Amino acid sequence: MGNTFGKIFSVTTWGESHGDSVGVVVDGCPPGIPLKIEDIQKELDRRKPGQSEISTQRKEGDIASILSGIFEGLTLGTPISVAVSNQDARGKDYEHMRTVFRPSHADYTYQAKYGIRNWKGGGRSSARETIGRVAAGAIARKFLLNDSGIEIHAYVKRVGNVDSNIEPASITRNLIDSNIVRCPDPKAAEAMITAIKEARKEGDSLGGVVECIVTNTPVGLGEPVFDKIDADLAKAMLSLPACKGFEIGSGFAGTYSKGSQHNDPFMMEGTRVRTSSNNSGGIQGGITNGEDVIVRVAFKPTATIMKPQNTVDVFGNEVELKGRGRHDPCVLPRAAPIVESMVAIVIADHYLRRRGQIGDDANPRSDQR
Repeated sequence: MGNTFGKIFSVTTWGESHGDSVGVVVDGCPPGIPLKIEDIQKELDRRKPGQSEISTQRKEGDIASILSGIFEGLTLGTPISVAVSNQDARGKDYEHMRTVFRPSHADYTYQAKYGIRNWKGGGRSSARETIGRVAAGAIARKFLLNDSGIEIHAYVKRVGNVDSNIEPASITRNLIDSNIVRCPDPKAAEAMITAIKEARKEGDSLGGVVECIVTNTPVGLGEPVFDKIDADLAKAMLSLPACKGFEIGSGFAGTYSKGSQHNDPFMMEGTRVRTSSNNSGGIQGGITNGEDVIVRVAFKPTATIMKPQNTVDVFGNEVELKGRGRHDPCVLPRAAPIVESMVAIVIADHYLRRRGQIGDDANPRSDQR
C-alpha cells in the first residue's frame, strides 16, 4: 500500500536490507529518453556504503541491472525495472537484536503493526531501501535535464552544530563531491569530518541538515490544493529514513520576520516576471514561480549506536542493548544524493502532470519561466 510514490511518474521500491536484492519499478517515464546503466550507476555510487572512513563499512558494490523498459539506449515508455543484489549482508551481526527493540528505531512499531519484522538490518525500514529511490531519481533527472534543463543539487549544510556558509546558487556537483562529507564549504567540511570521527570514536552519532536547490525551474508546477508541489516535496522528504523535518525558502526562520520584510517583491526582467528576493523558496500558492526551489531537510542522529541503552524485548522485559555491526555515525553525506533523487521524482511527476494539462506545444520549459 505505501510502497508507491507519484501519480504519473510512479515509483515503487521493493526489497529488504538483508534480502537477496533491492530495487525499483518506474512507470510513466516518457519514451525516447536516452538512458544508460551508467546514468543510474553513477548516482548509486554516490549513495553506496563503504565510501569513506565516515560512513558504514558495509562493502556493497551496488551494481545495478536494468531488467526492462530500455531498448537500444532509449526508454520505451513501459515500466523500467532496476535491481541491485545484496552481496555483503551479515545477518549474524543483528542476532542480538532478534528479540530486542532498538531505541528510536522502527523495530517496535513494525512489530506492533504487523506482528512480524525482519530483524536483520531493519528490513524495509533500513536506508538500504533508498537504493530504489536513487535509481528512480537518476531516471527522473535524465528526463528533466533532457526535456527542460532542470538541474538539482543537494549538499550537507550542517552536521551537529557545525554549519556551512555558502550561497546555494554557487553550488555545483563537483564542489559538493570535492570532499567525503559532501559539503561545498571546505572549512566547514573539515570541521564536520572531525566531528563525525569523534562521534564514531565515542560510539555515538550525529544528525544535521541537507539543503537542496532546483535551478531552471519552470513556472506552473504544482496542483493545488492537496497536491501543492511543496506539499509533495514535504511528503517525499519525510518519507526518507531518519528524516525529522522539512522547510522551504525561509522556513521556520521566516516566522521571525514581519510581512514587509518577508514578502518577495515582483519586478520585470525583460518580458519575464521575477522576484527580487526568494523567501518563498520558488513556490507560491503551491505552484512554482520560476525562481530557484530551495528546500532543507533535517535528519536525526543515527538510531543504532555503540553505547549501552535501556530498552525492552518482545517479551516485555527491560534490558540493556549495545549496538553492533556496521552503521553510519552520520547519515548526512549519503543522504544528499537521496534527497536529490526524491526531489527529482517529485519535479518529474509534476512536470508530466503539467504537460498533460497544457499539451506538448505549451510545455513549461525553462525559457518560458
